[in-house]
Amino acid sequence: MTALALDEKHASDLDARDELRTLREQFHIPPAPGGRYSDAAYFAGNSLGLQPKVIAPRVAGELADWARLGVEGHLEGNRPWVAYHELLREPAARLVGAQPAEVVVMNSLTVNLHLMMVSFYRPTPERHAIVIEDTAFPSDSYAVRSQAAFHGYDPDEAVIRLRPREGETSLRNEDVVAALERDGDRVALVLLGGVNYYSGELLDIETITRAGRAAGAVVGWDLAHAAGNVPLQMHDWGVDWAAWCSYKYLNSGPGSLAGAFVHERHLADRTLPKFAGWWSTEPATRFRMGPVVEEVDSADSWQLSNPPILAMAPVLASLEMFDAVGMAALRAKSMRLTAYLESVLDASSVGPAAQIITPRDPQRRGAQLSVRVSDIAAGTVTERLRHGHGVFADARQPDVVRLAPAPMYNTFHDCWRAATALAEVMSDRAG
Repeated sequence: MTALALDEKHASDLDARDELRTLREQFHIPPAPGGRYSDAAYFAGNSLGLQPKVIAPRVAGELADWARLGVEGHLEGNRPWVAYHELLREPAARLVGAQPAEVVVMNSLTVNLHLMMVSFYRPTPERHAIVIEDTAFPSDSYAVRSQAAFHGYDPDEAVIRLRPREGETSLRNEDVVAALERDGDRVALVLLGGVNYYSGELLDIETITRAGRAAGAVVGWDLAHAAGNVPLQMHDWGVDWAAWCSYKYLNSGPGSLAGAFVHERHLADRTLPKFAGWWSTEPATRFRMGPVVEEVDSADSWQLSNPPILAMAPVLASLEMFDAVGMAALRAKSMRLTAYLESVLDASSVGPAAQIITPRDPQRRGAQLSVRVSDIAAGTVTERLRHGHGVFADARQPDVVRLAPAPMYNTFHDCWRAATALAEVMSDRAG
Protein backbone atom coordinates (compact mmCIF):
# COMPACT_ATOMS: atom_id res chain seq x y z
CA MET A 1 0.00 0.00 0.00
CA THR A 2 2.90 2.37 0.73
CA ALA A 3 4.11 2.54 -2.86
CA LEU A 4 0.56 2.85 -4.19
CA ALA A 5 -0.31 5.65 -1.76
CA LEU A 6 2.70 7.65 -2.91
CA ASP A 7 1.94 7.13 -6.60
CA GLU A 8 0.63 10.36 -8.14
CA LYS A 9 -0.99 8.48 -11.00
CA HIS A 10 -2.98 6.40 -8.52
CA ALA A 11 -4.48 9.62 -7.13
CA SER A 12 -5.47 10.70 -10.63
CA ASP A 13 -6.99 7.29 -11.30
CA LEU A 14 -9.10 7.60 -8.15
CA ASP A 15 -10.34 10.98 -9.35
CA ALA A 16 -11.25 9.54 -12.74
CA ARG A 17 -13.50 7.00 -10.99
CA ASP A 18 -15.08 9.56 -8.63
CA GLU A 19 -18.79 9.97 -9.38
CA LEU A 20 -18.79 13.46 -7.83
CA ARG A 21 -15.70 14.75 -9.64
CA THR A 22 -17.61 17.35 -11.69
CA LEU A 23 -18.74 19.18 -8.53
CA ARG A 24 -15.35 20.88 -8.45
CA GLU A 25 -16.24 22.68 -11.69
CA GLN A 26 -18.97 24.54 -9.81
CA PHE A 27 -16.42 26.39 -7.62
CA HIS A 28 -13.84 29.12 -8.05
CA ILE A 29 -10.51 27.46 -7.18
CA PRO A 30 -7.83 29.95 -6.10
CA PRO A 31 -4.67 30.02 -8.18
CA ALA A 32 -1.63 28.37 -6.66
CA PRO A 33 0.85 31.00 -5.41
CA GLY A 34 3.68 28.48 -5.69
CA GLY A 35 4.57 25.01 -6.88
CA ARG A 36 4.12 23.34 -10.24
CA TYR A 37 0.31 23.43 -10.46
CA SER A 38 -1.87 26.31 -11.65
CA ASP A 39 -4.70 25.71 -9.17
CA ALA A 40 -4.37 25.54 -5.42
CA ALA A 41 -5.04 22.41 -3.41
CA TYR A 42 -7.43 24.02 -0.95
CA PHE A 43 -7.73 22.37 2.47
CA ALA A 44 -9.03 25.33 4.49
CA GLY A 45 -12.75 24.72 3.92
CA ASN A 46 -13.19 24.11 7.65
CA SER A 47 -12.27 27.78 8.07
CA LEU A 48 -13.78 29.31 4.92
CA GLY A 49 -15.31 27.32 2.09
CA LEU A 50 -14.65 28.19 -1.54
CA GLN A 51 -17.02 30.35 -3.57
CA PRO A 52 -19.58 28.53 -5.72
CA LYS A 53 -19.83 30.04 -9.19
CA VAL A 54 -23.58 30.43 -8.81
CA ILE A 55 -23.20 32.91 -5.95
CA ALA A 56 -22.28 36.02 -7.96
CA PRO A 57 -25.23 35.82 -10.39
CA ARG A 58 -27.60 34.98 -7.51
CA VAL A 59 -26.56 38.08 -5.56
CA ALA A 60 -26.58 40.13 -8.76
CA GLY A 61 -30.19 39.13 -9.28
CA GLU A 62 -31.18 40.58 -5.90
CA LEU A 63 -29.21 43.74 -6.63
CA ALA A 64 -31.06 44.03 -9.95
CA ASP A 65 -34.41 43.70 -8.19
CA TRP A 66 -33.36 46.38 -5.72
CA ALA A 67 -32.36 48.70 -8.56
CA ARG A 68 -35.55 47.99 -10.54
CA LEU A 69 -38.14 47.76 -7.78
CA GLY A 70 -36.80 49.62 -4.76
CA VAL A 71 -38.94 48.96 -1.71
CA GLU A 72 -41.47 47.00 -3.78
CA GLY A 73 -38.89 44.20 -3.98
CA HIS A 74 -40.25 43.08 -0.63
CA LEU A 75 -43.47 41.98 -2.35
CA GLU A 76 -42.50 41.65 -6.01
CA GLY A 77 -39.63 40.21 -8.00
CA ASN A 78 -38.34 36.69 -8.52
CA ARG A 79 -38.03 35.98 -4.78
CA PRO A 80 -39.97 38.57 -2.74
CA TRP A 81 -37.87 39.62 0.21
CA VAL A 82 -40.56 39.72 2.88
CA ALA A 83 -40.76 35.91 2.93
CA TYR A 84 -37.25 35.18 1.64
CA HIS A 85 -36.11 33.35 4.74
CA GLU A 86 -38.93 30.83 4.26
CA LEU A 87 -37.21 29.62 1.07
CA LEU A 88 -34.33 28.32 3.22
CA ARG A 89 -36.46 26.51 5.76
CA GLU A 90 -36.92 23.13 4.08
CA PRO A 91 -33.41 22.69 2.62
CA ALA A 92 -31.87 23.74 5.94
CA ALA A 93 -34.09 21.23 7.73
CA ARG A 94 -32.99 18.46 5.38
CA LEU A 95 -29.35 19.39 5.95
CA VAL A 96 -29.52 18.93 9.73
CA GLY A 97 -32.24 16.26 9.91
CA ALA A 98 -35.04 18.39 11.26
CA GLN A 99 -38.65 19.27 10.62
CA PRO A 100 -39.06 22.54 8.70
CA ALA A 101 -40.71 24.32 11.63
CA GLU A 102 -37.67 23.51 13.80
CA VAL A 103 -35.10 25.55 11.85
CA VAL A 104 -34.43 29.15 10.97
CA VAL A 105 -31.51 30.85 9.20
CA MET A 106 -30.54 34.07 10.97
CA ASN A 107 -27.75 36.10 12.59
CA SER A 108 -24.26 34.75 13.23
CA LEU A 109 -23.36 31.61 15.15
CA THR A 110 -22.46 33.16 18.49
CA VAL A 111 -25.51 35.43 18.43
CA ASN A 112 -27.64 32.33 17.93
CA LEU A 113 -25.86 30.54 20.77
CA HIS A 114 -26.71 33.41 23.08
CA LEU A 115 -30.34 33.58 21.89
CA MET A 116 -30.70 29.87 22.54
CA MET A 117 -29.14 30.17 25.99
CA VAL A 118 -31.57 32.97 26.85
CA SER A 119 -34.27 30.32 26.53
CA PHE A 120 -32.50 27.14 27.54
CA TYR A 121 -29.90 28.04 30.17
CA ARG A 122 -32.12 28.32 33.26
CA PRO A 123 -29.67 27.99 36.14
CA THR A 124 -30.52 27.44 39.78
CA PRO A 125 -28.18 27.39 42.79
CA GLU A 126 -28.31 23.59 42.75
CA ARG A 127 -28.12 23.13 38.96
CA HIS A 128 -26.16 25.80 37.09
CA ALA A 129 -23.14 24.07 35.52
CA ILE A 130 -22.46 24.17 31.78
CA VAL A 131 -20.51 21.29 30.19
CA ILE A 132 -18.24 22.03 27.22
CA GLU A 133 -15.17 20.35 25.78
CA ASP A 134 -11.82 21.75 26.91
CA THR A 135 -10.88 22.34 23.26
CA ALA A 136 -14.15 24.13 22.44
CA PHE A 137 -13.83 26.97 19.97
CA PRO A 138 -12.93 30.09 21.99
CA SER A 139 -16.16 31.88 21.06
CA ASP A 140 -18.19 29.05 22.62
CA SER A 141 -16.09 29.21 25.75
CA TYR A 142 -16.49 32.98 25.98
CA ALA A 143 -20.25 32.67 25.39
CA VAL A 144 -20.92 30.13 28.13
CA ARG A 145 -18.66 31.88 30.62
CA SER A 146 -20.43 35.17 29.98
CA GLN A 147 -23.84 33.49 30.37
CA ALA A 148 -22.83 31.99 33.72
CA ALA A 149 -21.51 35.36 34.90
CA PHE A 150 -24.66 37.13 33.65
CA HIS A 151 -26.72 34.89 35.91
CA GLY A 152 -24.47 35.64 38.87
CA TYR A 153 -22.29 32.51 38.92
CA ASP A 154 -18.51 32.19 38.92
CA PRO A 155 -17.55 30.96 35.42
CA ASP A 156 -14.51 29.13 36.78
CA GLU A 157 -16.85 27.04 38.95
CA ALA A 158 -19.88 26.87 36.68
CA VAL A 159 -18.20 25.79 33.44
CA ILE A 160 -17.10 22.13 33.39
CA ARG A 161 -14.45 21.53 30.73
CA LEU A 162 -14.11 17.91 29.56
CA ARG A 163 -10.56 16.82 28.75
CA PRO A 164 -9.23 13.75 26.94
CA ARG A 165 -7.52 11.05 28.95
CA GLU A 166 -3.87 11.54 29.77
CA GLY A 167 -1.78 10.99 26.65
CA GLU A 168 -4.80 11.08 24.30
CA THR A 169 -5.87 13.84 21.92
CA SER A 170 -9.63 13.31 21.63
CA LEU A 171 -12.54 12.81 24.00
CA ARG A 172 -14.00 9.36 24.31
CA ASN A 173 -17.77 9.27 24.00
CA GLU A 174 -18.00 6.91 26.95
CA ASP A 175 -16.05 9.39 29.09
CA VAL A 176 -18.49 12.18 28.20
CA VAL A 177 -21.40 9.93 29.19
CA ALA A 178 -19.65 8.95 32.42
CA ALA A 179 -19.05 12.60 33.31
CA LEU A 180 -22.75 13.38 32.79
CA GLU A 181 -23.76 10.43 34.94
CA ARG A 182 -21.34 11.52 37.65
CA ASP A 183 -22.01 15.28 37.71
CA GLY A 184 -25.37 15.49 35.97
CA ASP A 185 -27.33 16.56 39.03
CA ARG A 186 -25.62 19.95 38.90
CA VAL A 187 -25.55 20.39 35.11
CA ALA A 188 -28.07 22.81 33.58
CA LEU A 189 -26.71 22.80 30.03
CA VAL A 190 -24.54 20.60 27.84
CA LEU A 191 -23.04 22.48 24.87
CA LEU A 192 -20.53 20.52 22.81
CA GLY A 193 -19.21 20.77 19.27
CA GLY A 194 -20.60 18.07 16.97
CA VAL A 195 -17.25 18.00 15.19
CA ASN A 196 -14.42 19.49 17.19
CA TYR A 197 -12.80 22.39 15.35
CA TYR A 198 -9.31 21.56 16.63
CA SER A 199 -9.04 17.80 16.28
CA GLY A 200 -11.78 17.04 13.75
CA GLU A 201 -13.33 14.50 16.13
CA LEU A 202 -16.99 13.63 15.51
CA LEU A 203 -18.81 13.04 18.78
CA ASP A 204 -21.71 10.61 19.16
CA ILE A 205 -24.42 13.26 19.23
CA GLU A 206 -27.28 10.83 19.77
CA THR A 207 -25.71 8.95 22.69
CA ILE A 208 -24.44 12.07 24.45
CA THR A 209 -27.78 13.83 23.99
CA ARG A 210 -29.58 10.88 25.55
CA ALA A 211 -27.18 10.86 28.49
CA GLY A 212 -27.43 14.60 29.04
CA ARG A 213 -31.20 14.63 29.00
CA ALA A 214 -31.33 11.58 31.27
CA ALA A 215 -29.23 13.56 33.74
CA GLY A 216 -31.83 16.34 33.69
CA ALA A 217 -29.84 18.79 31.58
CA VAL A 218 -30.76 20.65 28.42
CA VAL A 219 -28.54 19.54 25.52
CA GLY A 220 -27.44 21.93 22.78
CA TRP A 221 -24.90 21.44 20.00
CA ASP A 222 -22.59 23.73 18.08
CA LEU A 223 -22.70 22.34 14.54
CA ALA A 224 -20.26 24.84 13.00
CA HIS A 225 -17.98 22.02 11.81
CA ALA A 226 -20.74 19.43 11.43
CA ALA A 227 -23.36 21.05 9.20
CA GLY A 228 -22.54 20.19 5.61
CA ASN A 229 -19.77 17.89 6.83
CA VAL A 230 -21.53 14.87 8.35
CA PRO A 231 -25.11 13.54 8.18
CA LEU A 232 -27.24 14.83 11.04
CA GLN A 233 -30.59 13.80 12.53
CA MET A 234 -31.21 16.47 15.12
CA HIS A 235 -34.94 15.80 15.47
CA ASP A 236 -34.71 12.02 15.76
CA TRP A 237 -31.76 12.24 18.15
CA GLY A 238 -33.85 14.36 20.51
CA VAL A 239 -31.46 17.32 20.62
CA ASP A 240 -33.00 20.27 22.46
CA TRP A 241 -31.39 22.94 20.30
CA ALA A 242 -28.43 23.59 18.02
CA ALA A 243 -26.76 26.35 16.05
CA TRP A 244 -24.33 26.43 13.13
CA CYS A 245 -22.58 28.80 10.73
CA SER A 246 -22.61 28.57 6.94
CA TYR A 247 -19.23 29.89 5.83
CA LYS A 248 -17.23 26.71 6.39
CA TYR A 249 -18.43 23.49 4.72
CA LEU A 250 -21.57 25.27 3.49
CA ASN A 251 -19.56 27.67 1.30
CA SER A 252 -21.84 30.67 1.79
CA GLY A 253 -19.19 33.37 2.13
CA PRO A 254 -17.13 35.04 4.86
CA GLY A 255 -19.20 35.84 7.94
CA SER A 256 -22.31 34.46 6.30
CA LEU A 257 -25.60 33.85 8.08
CA ALA A 258 -25.99 31.10 10.64
CA GLY A 259 -28.76 28.65 11.45
CA ALA A 260 -30.61 27.48 14.52
CA PHE A 261 -32.61 24.38 15.44
CA VAL A 262 -35.16 24.05 18.24
CA HIS A 263 -36.82 20.69 18.81
CA GLU A 264 -40.56 20.64 18.23
CA ARG A 265 -41.29 19.78 21.88
CA HIS A 266 -40.22 23.33 22.77
CA LEU A 267 -41.88 25.25 19.96
CA ALA A 268 -45.24 25.82 21.64
CA ASP A 269 -43.81 26.38 25.13
CA ARG A 270 -44.81 29.97 25.90
CA THR A 271 -43.05 29.84 29.28
CA LEU A 272 -39.62 29.93 27.65
CA PRO A 273 -37.97 33.34 27.98
CA LYS A 274 -37.02 34.85 24.62
CA PHE A 275 -35.82 38.10 23.21
CA ALA A 276 -38.24 39.37 20.58
CA GLY A 277 -38.21 41.57 17.51
CA TRP A 278 -40.32 42.37 14.49
CA TRP A 279 -39.70 39.04 12.78
CA SER A 280 -40.57 37.08 15.93
CA THR A 281 -44.25 37.77 15.47
CA GLU A 282 -47.01 36.16 13.42
CA PRO A 283 -46.36 36.98 9.72
CA ALA A 284 -50.04 37.32 8.89
CA THR A 285 -50.44 40.22 11.32
CA ARG A 286 -46.90 41.64 11.26
CA PHE A 287 -47.84 44.76 9.33
CA ARG A 288 -50.63 45.71 11.70
CA MET A 289 -47.75 47.08 13.78
CA GLY A 290 -49.21 45.91 17.09
CA PRO A 291 -47.31 46.63 20.32
CA VAL A 292 -47.29 43.02 21.58
CA VAL A 293 -45.64 40.12 19.79
CA GLU A 294 -47.94 37.36 18.56
CA GLU A 295 -45.78 34.28 19.00
CA VAL A 296 -45.53 31.59 16.36
CA ASP A 297 -44.98 27.92 17.17
CA SER A 298 -41.83 27.52 15.09
CA ALA A 299 -38.16 28.39 15.25
CA ASP A 300 -39.13 31.71 13.64
CA SER A 301 -40.17 32.75 17.14
CA TRP A 302 -36.46 33.24 17.92
CA GLN A 303 -35.94 35.62 14.99
CA LEU A 304 -35.44 39.29 15.71
CA SER A 305 -35.02 41.21 12.48
CA ASN A 306 -36.01 41.05 8.84
CA PRO A 307 -33.50 38.95 6.90
CA PRO A 308 -30.50 40.53 5.12
CA ILE A 309 -31.27 39.47 1.56
CA LEU A 310 -27.82 40.03 0.05
CA ALA A 311 -26.36 37.77 2.76
CA MET A 312 -29.17 35.24 2.57
CA ALA A 313 -28.97 34.72 -1.21
CA PRO A 314 -25.62 32.83 -1.04
CA VAL A 315 -26.96 30.59 1.73
CA LEU A 316 -29.98 29.65 -0.37
CA ALA A 317 -27.77 28.89 -3.37
CA SER A 318 -25.51 26.74 -1.21
CA LEU A 319 -28.39 24.79 0.32
CA GLU A 320 -29.70 24.08 -3.17
CA MET A 321 -26.32 22.56 -4.06
CA PHE A 322 -26.39 20.31 -1.01
CA ASP A 323 -29.94 19.28 -1.81
CA ALA A 324 -28.90 18.34 -5.34
CA VAL A 325 -26.06 16.08 -4.19
CA GLY A 326 -27.27 14.80 -0.82
CA MET A 327 -25.32 14.37 2.41
CA ALA A 328 -25.09 10.58 2.04
CA ALA A 329 -23.07 10.87 -1.18
CA LEU A 330 -20.95 13.70 0.19
CA ARG A 331 -20.17 11.81 3.39
CA ALA A 332 -19.20 8.70 1.45
CA LYS A 333 -16.73 10.67 -0.67
CA SER A 334 -15.51 12.56 2.39
CA MET A 335 -14.59 9.33 4.13
CA ARG A 336 -12.74 8.09 1.03
CA LEU A 337 -10.82 11.35 0.69
CA THR A 338 -9.87 11.51 4.36
CA ALA A 339 -8.80 7.86 4.42
CA TYR A 340 -6.69 8.38 1.31
CA LEU A 341 -5.08 11.52 2.76
CA GLU A 342 -4.31 9.54 5.91
CA SER A 343 -2.70 6.75 3.88
CA VAL A 344 -0.44 9.16 1.99
CA LEU A 345 0.57 10.93 5.20
CA ASP A 346 1.40 7.57 6.76
CA ALA A 347 3.34 6.43 3.70
CA SER A 348 5.27 9.67 3.26
CA SER A 349 8.48 10.53 4.99
CA VAL A 350 6.83 12.82 7.54
CA GLY A 351 7.95 10.38 10.23
CA PRO A 352 8.08 11.35 13.90
CA ALA A 353 8.12 15.06 13.01
CA ALA A 354 4.32 15.02 12.61
CA GLN A 355 1.49 13.16 14.35
CA ILE A 356 -2.14 12.83 13.27
CA ILE A 357 -4.21 13.74 16.34
CA THR A 358 -7.60 13.14 14.70
CA PRO A 359 -9.21 9.78 15.57
CA ARG A 360 -8.10 7.02 13.20
CA ASP A 361 -11.57 5.48 13.22
CA PRO A 362 -13.37 6.94 10.14
CA GLN A 363 -16.68 6.94 12.03
CA ARG A 364 -15.23 9.22 14.68
CA ARG A 365 -14.09 12.08 12.48
CA GLY A 366 -15.37 14.56 9.95
CA ALA A 367 -13.63 15.78 6.80
CA GLN A 368 -10.48 16.77 8.64
CA LEU A 369 -7.08 15.51 9.70
CA SER A 370 -5.22 17.59 12.26
CA VAL A 371 -1.48 17.06 12.25
CA ARG A 372 0.72 18.05 15.17
CA VAL A 373 4.09 19.20 13.85
CA SER A 374 7.31 19.51 15.82
CA ASP A 375 10.47 21.59 15.58
CA ILE A 376 8.66 24.25 13.52
CA ALA A 377 5.68 26.54 14.14
CA ALA A 378 2.39 25.56 12.52
CA GLY A 379 2.11 28.98 10.90
CA THR A 380 5.49 28.53 9.28
CA VAL A 381 4.44 25.14 7.95
CA THR A 382 1.26 26.50 6.38
CA GLU A 383 3.11 29.44 4.84
CA ARG A 384 5.61 27.07 3.22
CA LEU A 385 2.83 24.76 2.06
CA ARG A 386 1.02 27.63 0.37
CA HIS A 387 3.88 29.58 -1.17
CA GLY A 388 6.11 26.64 -1.98
CA HIS A 389 3.51 24.08 -3.04
CA GLY A 390 0.20 25.84 -3.66
CA VAL A 391 -1.46 24.00 -0.76
CA PHE A 392 -3.83 25.99 1.47
CA ALA A 393 -3.97 24.61 5.01
CA ASP A 394 -4.92 26.07 8.35
CA ALA A 395 -2.65 26.63 11.35
CA ARG A 396 -3.79 26.37 14.95
CA GLN A 397 -1.00 27.67 17.11
CA PRO A 398 1.35 26.61 18.28
CA ASP A 399 1.81 23.28 16.54
CA VAL A 400 -1.28 21.93 14.71
CA VAL A 401 -1.89 22.02 10.96
CA ARG A 402 -5.47 21.26 9.90
CA LEU A 403 -6.20 19.65 6.53
CA ALA A 404 -9.88 19.51 5.53
CA PRO A 405 -10.63 17.59 2.29
CA ALA A 406 -14.07 18.96 1.40
CA PRO A 407 -15.90 16.53 -0.92
CA MET A 408 -17.62 19.30 -2.88
CA TYR A 409 -14.37 20.48 -4.45
CA ASN A 410 -11.33 18.57 -3.19
CA THR A 411 -9.82 15.72 -5.17
CA PHE A 412 -7.68 12.69 -4.42
CA HIS A 413 -4.89 14.44 -6.28
CA ASP A 414 -5.27 17.40 -3.90
CA CYS A 415 -4.78 14.96 -1.02
CA TRP A 416 -1.67 13.53 -2.64
CA ARG A 417 -0.29 17.04 -3.16
CA ALA A 418 -0.99 18.08 0.44
CA ALA A 419 0.55 15.00 2.05
CA THR A 420 3.66 14.91 -0.12
CA ALA A 421 4.13 18.67 0.27
CA LEU A 422 3.88 18.39 4.06
CA ALA A 423 6.48 15.63 4.02
CA GLU A 424 8.82 17.85 2.02
CA VAL A 425 8.27 20.84 4.32
CA MET A 426 8.89 18.74 7.42
CA SER A 427 11.98 17.08 5.98
CA ASP A 428 13.38 20.54 5.21
CA ARG A 429 12.34 22.14 8.52
CA ALA A 430 15.84 23.31 9.19
CA GLY A 431 15.70 25.45 6.06
